[in-house]
Amino acid sequence: MRIGIDFDNTLIGYDDVFLAAARERNLVSAGFAGNKQAVRDAVRVLPDGELAWQRLQGHVYGRGIDKAVMFEGVDGFLRRCRAAGHGVFVVSHKTQYGHYDPDRIDLRAAAADWMEARGFFAPDTYAIPRQNIFFEGSRAEKLRRIAALECVYFIDDLEEVLNDPDFPPGVNRVLFAAAGSSPGLAVCSDWRQVAEVVLDE
Repeated sequence: MRIGIDFDNTLIGYDDVFLAAARERNLVSAGFAGNKQAVRDAVRVLPDGELAWQRLQGHVYGRGIDKAVMFEGVDGFLRRCRAAGHGVFVVSHKTQYGHYDPDRIDLRAAAADWMEARGFFAPDTYAIPRQNIFFEGSRAEKLRRIAALECVYFIDDLEEVLNDPDFPPGVNRVLFAAAGSSPGLAVCSDWRQVAEVVLDE
């Protein structure tokens, strides 16, 4: 079976990194608490908030990525895929450089380094071939890649990606989100549920 998985906010979680970086930059108060979405909402209402948010993203997805975490349950899921011989493909809409990032960090290289450090490519961990990792410059390119790979399942945190009119037909769509109720989507709030939908059916 060929299984496609999005990267940002699906395999990797940034909530604590966004919160810490926003506090360091005094974009939120020291006592502010919340996930990435809460930080985004708070920053974007500031004067020049959209620019500040773009800069914050550039930092988190670049220099800050080392502090991001793999979601609980991903390890078990990927180990089961390896044991069963399923092909795993990471397909991400990710530009090479962040908007307004003065350091010009290669975001794709940073993401690949994060995966390597966590055993994604190691034969005794998840054994995902490096050539199974795809970073695309647009959503349209991402959807074309999913179609070309002939994935049986695709797992993503963005409902708008899975519900895009150009999403390839015949691919089972799995939404990794706390809530949602779109027809045709399997909604999973954690990776244990993802495993039940994808691997246990």
